[in-house]
Amino acid sequence: MADGKVNVLYEDNHILVVEKPRNVLVQADNTKDLDMLTILKSYLKEKYNKPGNVYLGLVHRLDRPVGGVMVFAKTSKAAGRLTDSIKNHKLEKTYLAVLCGKLEGKGILEDYLKKNEKLNITEVSEYGKYAKLEYEAIDYKDGKTLVKINLVTGRSHQIRVQFASRNLPLWGDQKYNKKALGGEQIALWAYKLVFEHPVTKEILSFNLKPKDEYPWNLFGGEDSAGHRDI
Repeated sequence: MADGKVNVLYEDNHILVVEKPRNVLVQADNTKDLDMLTILKSYLKEKYNKPGNVYLGLVHRLDRPVGGVMVFAKTSKAAGRLTDSIKNHKLEKTYLAVLCGKLEGKGILEDYLKKNEKLNITEVSEYGKYAKLEYEAIDYKDGKTLVKINLVTGRSHQIRVQFASRNLPLWGDQKYNKKALGGEQIALWAYKLVFEHPVTKEILSFNLKPKDEYPWNLFGGEDSAGHRDI
């Protein structure tokens, strides 16, 4: 993605569904590093030979080190409707993660989380906002558990903090896993999005599996070819 090449999973006049690579910002910040909005606006401008500025609505986010499926809105109407879907919990976001430690079965994690702006971390706090996720343990190997996560609320660093607070930090998480080594890549991936198309009302489902590398390949890692499944 450093060269601006985009992996488009689906595109029409209203929405753009793409792969967000790991370590790429969603939106520009003071680092001045390349970000998804800039990359995708350039892609649209070039593809459609558009003069001037290109509209692209950001309706949800992923942490910089996390890769996976994202949807962007190509019109303000689509942006508004997708935002409403998220607020009403009608956009389903499923993640895969590798935890350090053993977890079994299915369950729900509920906490109150508060962002510590000074340290740029999220903490469990009675003064925080309600956070909920559902999980299912898929496999356990080499001291690590592969879990599938349905994110019910979308708090900052939510998945990372909720599991770390239960002594099950994500592998490679430089912020919340004290045993993570420098250079390790966090094992968190935005695997699937399911939502109602903002205009046609068709239910769309997109999934993208993490690349076949450690620690994903402990569990029979797959290639990164995304596909549309309605």
